[in-house]
Amino acid sequence: MDLRLRGLRRPRRIIAAVAAVVVLAGAGTWTAVASDDAPPVHHADQVMAVNGVRLDTSYFTSGDSGRRPAVLLGHGFGGTKDDVREQAEDLAADGYAVLTWSARGFGRSTGKIGLNDPKGEVADVSRLIDWLAKQPQVQLDKAGDPRVGLAGASYGGAISLLAAGHDTRVDAIAPAITYWNLADALFPDGVFKKLWTGIFFNTGGGCARFEPALCAMYERVAESGTPDAAARALLEERSPSAVGDRIKVPTLLLQGQTDSLFTLAQSDAAEKAIRANGAPVDVDWIAGGHDGGDLEASRVQARVTSWFDRYLKNDKGADTGPAFRVTRTGGVDSTDGAALLRGASDDTYPGLTAGDRSIALTGREQSFANPPGASPPAVSALPGLGGGGLSQLSSLGVGVSLDFPGQFAAFTSAPLTTDLRVTGSPTVTLHVKSTSEDAVLFGKVYDVGPDGRQQVLPAQLVAPVRVEGAKAGKDVTLTLPAIDHEVDKGHRLRLVLASTDLGYASPAAAATYTVSLKGDLAVPTAAAVSTAAAPLPSWVWWLPLAGAGLALALLVTGRRRTATPAPEPELAEVPLQITDLSKKYAGGDRYSVRDLSFRVEKGQVLGLLGPNGAGKTTTLRMLMGLIKPDGGEIRVFGHAIRPGAPVLSRVGAFVEGAGFLPHLSGRQNLELYWQATGRPAEDAHLDEALEIAGLGDALARAVRTYSQGMRQRLAIAQAMLGLPDLLILDEPTNGLDPPQIREMREVMIRYAAAGRTVIVSSHLLAEVEQTCTHLVVMDRGRLVQAGPVGVIVGSGDTLLVGTATPVEEPLAEKVAALPGVASAVPTDDGLLVRLDADGSAQHLVAELVRLDVPVQSVGPHRRLEDAFLTLIGGSA
Repeated sequence: MDLRLRGLRRPRRIIAAVAAVVVLAGAGTWTAVASDDAPPVHHADQVMAVNGVRLDTSYFTSGDSGRRPAVLLGHGFGGTKDDVREQAEDLAADGYAVLTWSARGFGRSTGKIGLNDPKGEVADVSRLIDWLAKQPQVQLDKAGDPRVGLAGASYGGAISLLAAGHDTRVDAIAPAITYWNLADALFPDGVFKKLWTGIFFNTGGGCARFEPALCAMYERVAESGTPDAAARALLEERSPSAVGDRIKVPTLLLQGQTDSLFTLAQSDAAEKAIRANGAPVDVDWIAGGHDGGDLEASRVQARVTSWFDRYLKNDKGADTGPAFRVTRTGGVDSTDGAALLRGASDDTYPGLTAGDRSIALTGREQSFANPPGASPPAVSALPGLGGGGLSQLSSLGVGVSLDFPGQFAAFTSAPLTTDLRVTGSPTVTLHVKSTSEDAVLFGKVYDVGPDGRQQVLPAQLVAPVRVEGAKAGKDVTLTLPAIDHEVDKGHRLRLVLASTDLGYASPAAAATYTVSLKGDLAVPTAAAVSTAAAPLPSWVWWLPLAGAGLALALLVTGRRRTATPAPEPELAEVPLQITDLSKKYAGGDRYSVRDLSFRVEKGQVLGLLGPNGAGKTTTLRMLMGLIKPDGGEIRVFGHAIRPGAPVLSRVGAFVEGAGFLPHLSGRQNLELYWQATGRPAEDAHLDEALEIAGLGDALARAVRTYSQGMRQRLAIAQAMLGLPDLLILDEPTNGLDPPQIREMREVMIRYAAAGRTVIVSSHLLAEVEQTCTHLVVMDRGRLVQAGPVGVIVGSGDTLLVGTATPVEEPLAEKVAALPGVASAVPTDDGLLVRLDADGSAQHLVAELVRLDVPVQSVGPHRRLEDAFLTLIGGSA
């Protein structure tokens, strides 16, 4: 996960065995950079004596000496006040007095870690509010009562909630990726979340760094594997839920979807409690979380600032956003690792059970084993890897969740007849029997592809449940993890009940569990949550008319006698030949394109790749005759390209979007466009283009009713009018969701299959790898490499296994001797494993877990992304 500037940063202290893990609160802290014209920010550092400890603080202000609201920013677990400095500077520049501090036991602050103990860390916040009330820059509601808000992520988010419940002077809060009930988070349904809890205590510096009661609790539960009532009580008294009826301030809850530590159920419980108190509450499900993913730092910070503008500055015009928003992912920009995201929203928060749809599951009563010692364990999420290393296996067509034969039961639906958006927590009732008194089960719902083999576990989430009194048999209603996931038509849902999971403690004694269904799977759909169509920009109205004028101008100039170079007969069947092409824009300090040469043949789908600023769009614009090169030449079917060149009639293009008249139907828009070219109607081949684009009955509807995906496909159809021999597409999948991206891939492949040629410029490297036959890689305007995809990518049978510690030769030899493994060679990063014809990544991971290999990541050694990043170095 790329956490660059303006992204959430991870805490600095992470134990070596899980160096990629984002721990309790550590999914990070927001950072931002003030604009050049922002007022200068001043800050002062001070170590304060507070409640018997010393707290290291920083105070940020800007602008004049007038009074303004204050904001307290908490940091993530394992971090310090320095982690939130940039966000503090940004808020100060926006007109707030901002105070940051290192919590007890972190940085230069003294004291024991109390997990936001009301008598410790929460009381400290009240003393910091006392201090703010005495500052001349801070606005007061009354003497000793400053206008103040709190924000923070995870550990810092929890202190925001707790402070609002304990100190009535708090006026607004914006907690992120945090917990409502810490006992529920670490002991869900009576099951010990051993992996996260162990990481958490070790990241804090070891058990001795915590308050003695917390240290004793952890050692007791870790040894027994079962949380007791005293452990729950200790964590609950330090949880916001303990003061939930006293949190009565405007609250913006930002929760992560890829988060096996603090799930969406935590913010759901918080929303219900705070709203019951009469306070305004908005809920925002962001794409990332403690397991990785995109934390949407810039968008999140903008929304937090607007929230404080509304409720601290009393700016009634501030746009605080919808009551509920969920981020949905539409692919990955592999040049910088960022997800392509879009938001869906509703004017009310739907909760986790809205719009339940009943899905019938089939499967007989099934018995399976809880193995002795609960080993080998199934694998769902791994902290720090669930959204990172192991998820790379999806590029090999397998899921990262592993269930061992004989250790789970499965119940499967029929193929779905329509697409299904799951938004919330599915539920199902089961009958459970066990040969032991208690049973521990791990429930999960897979999205299974049409072939029945490929299955995906949304967000890598699993729901544990402890069934007491299972020996006599017991009906249990299982609430599965809350997710937001699209299941495509033709896919199936598969409910799996496993006896083990790597992240949790399971009974060590062998037992046999027997499970049967007592009803259908209830799937929440939250149908009112919708992705609003993007507003139609003004150019939608004038661009078609301008385009028509341009087309007529080109038609006229194309008929004039010009001094165009003579065609080259030897290139008459070559769709594109670029030779020594160069372009430098007026006033620019460098060439956008420099000495570029490459050739494209018939039937190829060529991917034009490069980081932002590589010169891809400039090259395409020169290819279409829209701008003139400074040097070199472009020949299409042997003809040199100039503005108005007749050979451009054999070129179709989709670059930087297409404009349509929203009140006309899709077909009417295409007919109007073709008429503007002045070419005969029969030359349009409208029906053929539409069949390739797959628009169906939507052609008769007004374009204003189209989704973004439909508008994109209409634009592609427009580019294909006349069935041009050379089709140029610039970022054709922008704004599309995964099913629409797949459809666009099929459109390009079908078009080239008839002997035509497609050139596509895209950031989606995984799509390029599946779609294109050849590649041209550019960087800083120059050609880096060109050739077939297979040659550039290389072999796909080699996996790189990243490990926390070096792998010794004896262990490497054991891996090399595994079935399906051709060789295993230690590297600086771990192991380079080559699979033979019988090997699979899924079985390899299972065996690595069995051999206690300290796996951090598993991925193909050479994918297009790896090849691309290697070729361009740090340019991306």
